[in-house]
Amino acid sequence: MPAPGRRLLLAGLAAPALLRGLPARAQPGPAAQDWPSRPVRMVLPYAAGGPTDIICRLIAERMSQRLPQQVVVENRSGAGGNIGASNIAKSPGDGHHLLFTNIGHAVNRVLYPQLDYDPARDLAPITIVAETPMVLLVPPNSPWHSFAEFIAAVRAAPGRYSYGTSGGGGALQLVSLLLLRAAGLQMTEVPYRGSGPAALDLAAGTLDMMYDAGLTGFALAKGGQGRALALSAAERSPAMPDLPTIAELGFPEAVFSVWQVILAPAATPAPLRARIQREVAAVLAEPALRARLAELGAERLIGNTPAEAEAYVAAEMRRWEVILREAGLPAQ
Repeated sequence: MPAPGRRLLLAGLAAPALLRGLPARAQPGPAAQDWPSRPVRMVLPYAAGGPTDIICRLIAERMSQRLPQQVVVENRSGAGGNIGASNIAKSPGDGHHLLFTNIGHAVNRVLYPQLDYDPARDLAPITIVAETPMVLLVPPNSPWHSFAEFIAAVRAAPGRYSYGTSGGGGALQLVSLLLLRAAGLQMTEVPYRGSGPAALDLAAGTLDMMYDAGLTGFALAKGGQGRALALSAAERSPAMPDLPTIAELGFPEAVFSVWQVILAPAATPAPLRARIQREVAAVLAEPALRARLAELGAERLIGNTPAEAEAYVAAEMRRWEVILREAGLPAQ
């Protein structure tokens, strides 16, 4: 039988091993009231300059002004957003490592089956930030002046007409798949490296249709580089009140919004996630920021609770897993 001193030594050596065996969510974390104790790293898994990047930076800037520490945006792009997401999934759950991403988070488990992290298990939603509708555009010289004319022509010639996407499960591809599925259309996909090159071909008339995010889609239509036929929303937009929605045109199944979400490593304690959510919600309630985000096409600001965000993301994952498997998109 070990001596008392030796028993204490053995117990001390065993304690760290026991702690390592605990589930990640059971690990002790910093108190919510002590957050943040140092700069917060907010990883954006896409290149700088896009709509998600702009929205992320606006929110980070306002949070930095509210908090005693800076919120620093770090772009880690690549692999459909998975490089940055994996980095945060493997970071400490102390509230100082956050992921700001979008709807691509809901499709990565299907499109990238060899991931080194699980988007559903290893990342915990904090809040849904906003929803942005998409604008369906045809070339400015197109013979189609209404959504009904577009649908009739495409149905009459399956596979003849083309639509532009950014491929890889991006928003342009997802919203197009929804429409084709809902309306029973067959079109030829032309993948681009983003919406900018696709918009150039649309304006030139070499591409027959594309969707674009609210702000840039409205700008293309108003600038004469495209003709807007429908909005992928359930309600009309103040930016173009005469543009009908896909729902009122008879295809509610094709309603679509690009959403942004803030997530943390799954080990982040629930009280700490709730504390971060309250800060984001307070920022989203500021009239100046709301007006700026509306200008960017983010027409519905949300800022919901972690539990609501978790249910939202889980529902989106289930929805898109069915749609993508039906579409037979190849794994990336």
